[in-house]
Amino acid sequence: MEKSQSLLVLGGSSDIGRACALRFAESGAQIMLAGRDLEALQREAQDIAVRTGAKASLHKLDILDGDAFRSFVHDLPALPDTVICVIGVLGEQSRAETEVAYASRIIRTNCEGPAILLGLFAEHFLARGSGAIVGVSSVAGERGRASNYVYGAGKAGLTAFLSGLRNRLGKTNIRVITVKPGFVRTRMTKDMKLPGLLTAEPEEVAEAIFRAVAVRPRDVIYVKPIWLIVMTIIKAIPEPIFKRLRI
Repeated sequence: MEKSQSLLVLGGSSDIGRACALRFAESGAQIMLAGRDLEALQREAQDIAVRTGAKASLHKLDILDGDAFRSFVHDLPALPDTVICVIGVLGEQSRAETEVAYASRIIRTNCEGPAILLGLFAEHFLARGSGAIVGVSSVAGERGRASNYVYGAGKAGLTAFLSGLRNRLGKTNIRVITVKPGFVRTRMTKDMKLPGLLTAEPEEVAEAIFRAVAVRPRDVIYVKPIWLIVMTIIKAIPEPIFKRLRI
């Protein structure tokens, strides 16, 4: 990647966002970090500076405040070459089943906000004639499961949005990449017992994204290829059988 390339990470203080910023900074990219917590972003920026020598700029962003999206993009120091959205929230399924506002927040955080903001970047990239959009979705969006269908519904919406945007921009120089990491060892999953074979580290996700953007163009990434096999099987299970499994 050329040193003139720039990266904006939406959710820059998350584990995956931090890993992505580090990976791109190591390649010489200019880094912009966005998120709600500027102090957390500052800590990540300092870490990136120590590790790579790159200086990252910080940008306040609330993914649920759609009215502020245009000013957020306008106030960036420059339109990035690549924007990666890693924003998402798992939430508690049982609570989401009874609290309307809570369920709405999970779905809006995983789908509405990221989709609208990435769509806005797409329009700016079209005007410029280039750009790469990376949305981190989830295998949970491929089939609704009893244990996390509110979260899965949000990710399913984001996956569909990215697919449609990719098809719309298929004949342009704008690339749209959907990332399905599967389980990732992060703060969000720290209390979960994760299967080793199916679990990626944030650095693996970052490397897969970097390669899809800078080395080998890809449309959809399963960070752990085994997830493609797993989800193919899960999607093939007939509904009358699937609803008895309660997985």
